[in-house]
Amino acid sequence: MQKLPFRFKEFSVAQEKCAMKVNTDGVLLGAWADVDGAETILDIGTGTGVIALMMAQRNTAAIIDAIDIDADAFAQAGENFPDSLWNERLYAHHISLQDYFPAKKYDLIISNPPYFVDDFKTEDHQKNIAKHSLSLSYQELVSGINRLLSDAGSATLVLPVFNLQLFESLASEQKLFVVKLTEVIAVEGKSPYLVLIKLGRRQMEYSKDRIVIQNEEGIFTNEYKELTKEFYLKF
Repeated sequence: MQKLPFRFKEFSVAQEKCAMKVNTDGVLLGAWADVDGAETILDIGTGTGVIALMMAQRNTAAIIDAIDIDADAFAQAGENFPDSLWNERLYAHHISLQDYFPAKKYDLIISNPPYFVDDFKTEDHQKNIAKHSLSLSYQELVSGINRLLSDAGSATLVLPVFNLQLFESLASEQKLFVVKLTEVIAVEGKSPYLVLIKLGRRQMEYSKDRIVIQNEEGIFTNEYKELTKEFYLKF
């Protein structure tokens, strides 16, 4: 069977032997990130590999490393990458960011990190790892980005609005600064619940903008369709 370009259909990947959970956060992050000119890309906490695959589709030359401490997630990414069109440029590593010391720097680092720094934790250990900073704190994430980012590189992340101020403060301590920011609104008329941020090593003034995912009737907005059109079979 011919392998197909990476596309989502009803939040499932329509690709040979490739079935993975896809959430809006990851789709937004992978579509919003600036991939132009990047020769090396690192996906921190890759999960099933969705964002790394999106990077490979959008940048036709970059070598992409994807790391995850969770064995099940690593195994899924390790299965999904070979079944893609870009298997020669995608590499999955079962390792934590804290222990990852490659012999290179990255032009782009991308991550959909744990949601909560200090919050109620469920009894589901894998959910705790995914949503809470049990295995990777924001401090460790920022430190790792600073260590692995090239001098002219950038990092792109999606964060809950309520963690933005903390993350900005930690990043500035590492001389990493927000250079682009988009607020994400789930439903028209509601307050932003996520922010997409781009970090760089040079401090500068930046303007904020917004994207609304759905209108009040639950239909995807034209701006969301335009941003993510490369990755959906249809809306």
